[in-house]
Amino acid sequence: MKSKSKALSMFALIIAGEAIFLLPFILIRVFKPIIREAFILSDFQIGKAQAVYGVTAMISYFFGGFFADKLEARKLLATSLVLTAIGGLWMISIPSYESLRILYGFWGVSTILLFWAALIKATREWGNSHNQGISFGLLDGGRGAFAALIATFGSFIPLLFFPEDANNITQEDKVVTMQYIIGFITLVVFIVALFTWKAIPKPSNSTSSSEKVHFDAYFVFSLLRKPKIIYHSLIIVCAYAAYKLTGTYATYAKDVWDYTLQEASYFGVSIQWMRPIAAVTLGWIADKYLASKLSMISFSLMLTSSVILGFGLFEQSIAFSMVTFFMMVVGTYSLRGLYFAIIEEAKTPANITGTVVGIISVLGFTPDIFMSLLSGYMLGQDPTIVEYQNLFQLFIIFPLIGLLATIGFRRVIRKEG
Repeated sequence: MKSKSKALSMFALIIAGEAIFLLPFILIRVFKPIIREAFILSDFQIGKAQAVYGVTAMISYFFGGFFADKLEARKLLATSLVLTAIGGLWMISIPSYESLRILYGFWGVSTILLFWAALIKATREWGNSHNQGISFGLLDGGRGAFAALIATFGSFIPLLFFPEDANNITQEDKVVTMQYIIGFITLVVFIVALFTWKAIPKPSNSTSSSEKVHFDAYFVFSLLRKPKIIYHSLIIVCAYAAYKLTGTYATYAKDVWDYTLQEASYFGVSIQWMRPIAAVTLGWIADKYLASKLSMISFSLMLTSSVILGFGLFEQSIAFSMVTFFMMVVGTYSLRGLYFAIIEEAKTPANITGTVVGIISVLGFTPDIFMSLLSGYMLGQDPTIVEYQNLFQLFIIFPLIGLLATIGFRRVIRKEG
C-alpha cells in the first residue's frame, strides 16, 4: 500500500508539474500559428507578453524557495493550479493585447511563487541519493507525456470547426476554435488541482527541529557566491533557452515548409512526444554515469544542430532538416530531465533544497523574460527561412556557454571531493 501511495504521489507531481504551464506556455508552443491569427498578434507581441511573465516569475522564483522549505507541498501546488486556471477563464474571452500582458504577469506569480521550488523539493524527496536521475527524468518525461497527450487531444478541436477547404477558414472560425481549446485546457487544470490535493499525502511530523535552517540575508548571499551554484544557474539558463526555442518549431514548419495551420500544429504535437522519451531515457542513464556527463553530450547535440540550421547546411532537404530538429529536441529535452538531478551531485543539503532551487531559478529561468521576445524580434511580422537562420545563428551562443558551464561545474565538484 505504501508503494502504491508513493507511485500515486509521483503521478500527481508529474501531471501537476505540467498542468500548471499548459495555459501560459504549452498553448502557445503547440497552437501558436492559430493563436497569432485568432488574437491578431505578431510573434514580437507574443514575446512581449511572455516577457512580462518572465519578470514576475523571476521575482517569484526567489521568494518561492522560502515557502517550499516551510509549507507542505500539496497546499502550495493545489493553490497555484486553481489560481492559474482562473486566469484561463479570462483568456477564453480573447482579451486585448494589453490585457493579455497583464494576464501573463499574473501567471508569472501563480505558476511560480507557491509552486516551482515546492515541486522540485518534493521530487527530490520522492527519490533517494542514488536515483535522482530517474526521479527527475520521470518528472519531466511524465510532464512531457501529459503535455503531449493534452496537445494531441487539443489538436483535433480545429477539425470540428475548420472547413475542409483551408482557404475558407474565417476569423470567426479561428476565434471559436481557440476558445474551445483554451476552455478544454482550463478544465484540465482545475481537475488536476483537485487530484493533486487528494493524491499528495500530508507531510509526516518526523522532521526534527534540528533540520530547520535559519534564513537571513547573509545565508542567502553565501549561497549566491558558491561557484557550483553559479555554474548550475548557467546550465539551466542555457538549457531553458533551448526549451523556449521549441516554441518556434511549429511556426518554422508553416513559414518555411509551407505547412497548413493544421499540419503545423501536428508537427508541434509530434515534437512534444519526444520529450518523455528523451527525459526518462537520459535520466535513467544519468544514475549510472552522472547527470553532468550526459549534460555535456546534450549541449553538444544542440550546438551541432544550431550550426546546421543557422547556416542553412542541407537546407534544400526537408527530411534532413527534420533530422536536425530531432537532434536539437533530444538535446533539449534530455537536459530537462538532467539539470535538477545534479543538485544531488552538488551535495546540496535536503533541508535547504527549496531555497537553493529558488536562487538557481532566478537566473536559470530568465529566458522567460527575453527568449520569446528575442525570437519574436528576430522573426518579425512575416518570417522567411532567412529570419529563422539568423535566429539559430544567434542561438549558438547558448549551447556553447552551457557546455562550458557544465565543464566548470564538474571541476568544482571534483575539487570539493
